[in-house]
Amino acid sequence: MSTLPDRFEHHYRYAYRQRGVVLFFALIALVVMSLAAVALIRSVDTSTLIAGNLAFKQAATASGDRGVESAITALALTQTVMKAAGKSVFIDATDTFNITASPPNGYYSSSTDPALTSNITDSANWSDANSFLLPGDPNFGGYEVRYIIQRMCRSPNQVASATNCMFSGCPGAGQTPVYRITSRTAGPGNTVSFVQSFVY
Repeated sequence: MSTLPDRFEHHYRYAYRQRGVVLFFALIALVVMSLAAVALIRSVDTSTLIAGNLAFKQAATASGDRGVESAITALALTQTVMKAAGKSVFIDATDTFNITASPPNGYYSSSTDPALTSNITDSANWSDANSFLLPGDPNFGGYEVRYIIQRMCRSPNQVASATNCMFSGCPGAGQTPVYRITSRTAGPGNTVSFVQSFVY
């Protein structure tokens, strides 16, 4: 019967005692790598979500410009009709876009209308009863665009010459009040964007 030299027997016993240590460290390394992978996935998901939200926000803002342009067109049309009739928004009265507020058409004859000054971003202020909804556009699918027009005058439902208003120039015949247009766009992912312009 052969026997191992003492030095070999010593190494054999040492190796036997170390059996399983490599597996232990391998498992620890595997856990660490798994945690790192989970953190990386979460980071990528978060970045993708943020990028998607920014894209929705930019698209909503772009759609909001359509609301402003539509409001300007409505104002211009009304003033063109008045001018053709020999009237002026400074001294004459008309039922639309001058004296009488028309919330369903998105028009308010005062900048201090109580339905809006409380909180213009409140969704309750943006319904069919107090704002104008633009028809759907296939190029802006999934986005709802509404606008309101506020005549920048202190008192509602009065001829511009009879109340304090902001004008495009020195108040007088031929001058028009300044109008504030606010466009609200609601889109996918609960995205809401506001665009505001002053025109005259």
